[in-house]
This record gives sequence, structure tokens and C-alpha cells, in this order.
Amino acid sequence: MKNKVAVVTGSSSGFGLLTSLEMAKRGFQVAATMRNLDKGETLLSRAREHGVAHRIQLFELDVTSEQSISACQRFLQETFDSVDVLVNNAGYAGAGFAEEISVAEYRKQFETNFFGVIAVSQSILPMMRKQRAGKIINVSSISGKIGFPGLSPYNASKYALEGFSESLRLELRPFGIDVVLVEPGSFQTSIWTTGKRISERSLDPDSPYYQMLKTIENHLEQSSPRYGDPAEVARLIADIAEKRNPALRYSIGKGVKLMLALKTILPWRIWENLVLRKIQ
Repeated sequence: MKNKVAVVTGSSSGFGLLTSLEMAKRGFQVAATMRNLDKGETLLSRAREHGVAHRIQLFELDVTSEQSISACQRFLQETFDSVDVLVNNAGYAGAGFAEEISVAEYRKQFETNFFGVIAVSQSILPMMRKQRAGKIINVSSISGKIGFPGLSPYNASKYALEGFSESLRLELRPFGIDVVLVEPGSFQTSIWTTGKRISERSLDPDSPYYQMLKTIENHLEQSSPRYGDPAEVARLIADIAEKRNPALRYSIGKGVKLMLALKTILPWRIWENLVLRKIQ
């Protein structure tokens, strides 16, 4: 029986790297894509340690480039008979305060976190629809369910991803294709360090929001030792890839389900006060 094929975007680090490794360990043939192939050696080194390097093929993919996506589509069609799983993981966290974030910065955030997901999905869907089977697993965030101050670009892109994924799931179910959202809370990945891009105006000490930014950053830094192991998210994604009839949403992370429940149950004014106390 041939190995199933999984495509994972943003595989050079974090959830993408660990998911590619976990999928390979479970017998999937993995097309691990990333913007810069020079960063792929970490994944390959880890794969060699586990004896699964032969199941991983690197491919350069910029999810914001039509030309790059078309090249990846040709590679997949020429290399594999089918694609069984697509994990849309590529993304970054845009931060700052709305008054100080240019519309261009918002657009850039959406190009990667939202439009990139649409474009890559569209390139692979014909293969899945033809075989009348497949799974599209979109890596969202608790930030797609709860808005946080100082993260409006990231929040907005993940809220958009949630709505798109709901619609896409309903469109594709008749073709035997499942669409699933994975919603991690805070995990120890580079998205909150090297992956976070803060608007320059909000970093200016003269900004009216500067002190609020410092308070938020201090809170994140103090909380970071309690962040979860990202391997948990990779295992969840691999479990979903192997699961028959998966649900639409899977939230994961310490305190995530409680936080989502509180936001649903509490009146907005109480919820608002709880959040604001953290940043004042």
C-alpha cells in the first residue's frame, strides 16, 4: 500500500517543522515547504536522527507568490500521484497598535496568513477533488477566537481564516474532503520572538501606546516558561490527518478551553475589564 502524501507549509521551524517530522514518522511521504531552503537542514537533521529522512522532500515555497505556488503545484503533480493532506501552517504574527499600523502592514499580514492559505489550497484542491478524498488542516490560533490588544493584524487574519475555513468545509464535504481548524494557545515557538513583527511606530518610546506595549511584552516574557510544548500540536495535527470524520475545530493549549468558555459566558464588560487589568 503506497504511503499517503502530506504537504506542510512553513516547515523550517516551529509547528511546521515538528509536524513534518511527526507525519514522516507515521509513514507519510512529506513535501515540506518553506520560503528559504537554507533553513531546511534542521528538519533534515532531525529526520535523519529518527530514520525518516527518506520520507521528506524539501521544496521552496513562498505562499504570497503566484509563481512560487504554481511551481510547487507542478512539482506535486509530477512527483506524487495524489495529495492526501495539506497543512496550511505558514504565517507570522503582526503586532502593534491599530492607530500606528499602516494599511500596508495589515495587507502584508493578510497576504501570508490568509490569502496564502487560499492560494495554496486552490492549487491542491483539484487533485483532492479528483480523488474525492483529502484533508486540509489550517493552523489557526486562539487569536482567531479572542481579540488581544496589540495584535490586531494577527487577530484579524486568524478571524478571517476561521470564517473561510467554515465555508470551505461546507463546500468540500460533498467531495469527501475534510477541512479542519487547529487553534493553539501559547506554545514555545519562534512566532512570539523572531516571528513577531511589531510596527516601528509602536516601538517608539514617544508613542502613546509604548508603555502598554512594554506591559504586554513583559507579561508574555513572564508567561513564556509556562507555554506548551509545540510537539503536542504536531501530534494533534498528525492525529487529525489519520482520523476519519474529524471535527471542524480542535483547540489545544493550557487554559485555552477555559478562556474560550469564559469569553462565551461572561458579559463583554466583565471580559473587557479582565483583559484590560493585564495591560494597565
